Amino acid sequence: MRFIVRIVKRLVRYLIIGTLGFVIGGFSLYIYWLRSGPPLELWHTVELTEEFTAARSDEIRSFDDYRRLEDRLFAELEDQIYARTETGPDYALARYSTGSVADPHHRKPNWNRSFEFPADTPPGGVVLLHGMSDSPYSFRALGQVLRERGYWVIGLRLPGHGTIPSGIKTATWEDMAAAVRLSMTHLASKVGQAPVHIIGYSTGAPLALDYTLNALRDADLRTPAGLVLVSPAIGITPAAVLAKWNNRLAALPGLEKLAWTQILPEFDPFKYNSFTSNAGTQVHLLTRDVAQRIEGLAASAPIENFPPTLVMLSTVDATVSTDAVVDNLLEHLAPDRHELVLFDINRNRVTSTILVSDPGPLTARMMANDSLPFALTLIANENEESTTVVSRRKAALSAHAVTKALDVSWPPGVISLSHVALPIPPDDPLYGQRSSPYADTTLQLGQIDVQGERGLLKFPADWLLRLRYNPFYDLLESRIIQWLDGAGS
Repeated sequence: MRFIVRIVKRLVRYLIIGTLGFVIGGFSLYIYWLRSGPPLELWHTVELTEEFTAARSDEIRSFDDYRRLEDRLFAELEDQIYARTETGPDYALARYSTGSVADPHHRKPNWNRSFEFPADTPPGGVVLLHGMSDSPYSFRALGQVLRERGYWVIGLRLPGHGTIPSGIKTATWEDMAAAVRLSMTHLASKVGQAPVHIIGYSTGAPLALDYTLNALRDADLRTPAGLVLVSPAIGITPAAVLAKWNNRLAALPGLEKLAWTQILPEFDPFKYNSFTSNAGTQVHLLTRDVAQRIEGLAASAPIENFPPTLVMLSTVDATVSTDAVVDNLLEHLAPDRHELVLFDINRNRVTSTILVSDPGPLTARMMANDSLPFALTLIANENEESTTVVSRRKAALSAHAVTKALDVSWPPGVISLSHVALPIPPDDPLYGQRSSPYADTTLQLGQIDVQGERGLLKFPADWLLRLRYNPFYDLLESRIIQWLDGAGS
């Protein structure tokens, strides 16, 4: 008996030693892999001091204060980054090299900064909130159209954005939420009794929800008359949840690269290519907080007094959870003027043969449900033999879908929309189709035709595969305008 006990103890000891060795070895390989990657540049390591934080709210008390601070921030950016970055042919595609084709100073205005379009006797006001690692450029086209419609428009640059990637190494979602509050208070003061709305893209969506939830309980805040959420980050991928551990370890000497989940060359004038661990952590904390508050409000019954909410997303999205839009938001709202507009994949029979099985499960789930507490509009192929697109709309709590013909088709070679595509029109000068008369002749990121041997590019090849513009943007734009006009009436 003692012999057996000794054998078992020995086996347990070997198992523990082996497990520890495996974990330590795996972690060591991971650290080696990280440290052997691309080097950190100035824009990864410099920390700008003139950025807004929630802790500065006593000093920065209005949106005008925010924009004056932003002026100082961009002056600091010039001194700390542009003045210290080399120029010349070798830097022709470097964002922070003065005079390069990727230098945002080439474009007037510089859409990395907050913008405001005032209006005389506006029918309402709109705050536009961009996504994580993004900039106000993503709502450039929509903001200009809303201005033409007479709306007072604010495109807010969220803290940590529009400058250098290290800006989102320390920015928190509370910093961003405080900036949203400043912009909404400013907008309400400008439009008087006219309705105010929020349009949020990606991380801008949960920030819009956070403000709305606060306004519902705080009489000092103006409750939005309507919300529009585009590619909303209501739930995120598990990788973003795990990123917080990388961020903590990055404080150790020699492990600075752990603060980054992706280090890439910066050649996009209006979006960071590099991504920090903290960014994923903050989105996780924000979405979890919003989801818990919504669930709490809906514990006894669906939420009755929530502003009419329009959600627009692709049925496939590699950045956020599409199901979470339904599970964490829409199913908790009373059936009162809420709607989901869902862009399906290209289900043309020829195209679908190259796709993974069940590529758009949310589509099947929504169309099979005959008692959705919100309206559903599906933008999809007319049939499997055609690339022509139609809309199929079901009213809230209805099983009947009304089909409407649309004078649009899937462009050749496009198999789906993407997380980054929805707010961008096909004629966008930077991210649109190369065939567009408005395309930038010096830098066109929407369609880059590159072929050759693998392993030559400085960035992942799947970056080239991701659709950067929305071929059905006109549908999105007209539906948003219709929604705002209706929500304000």
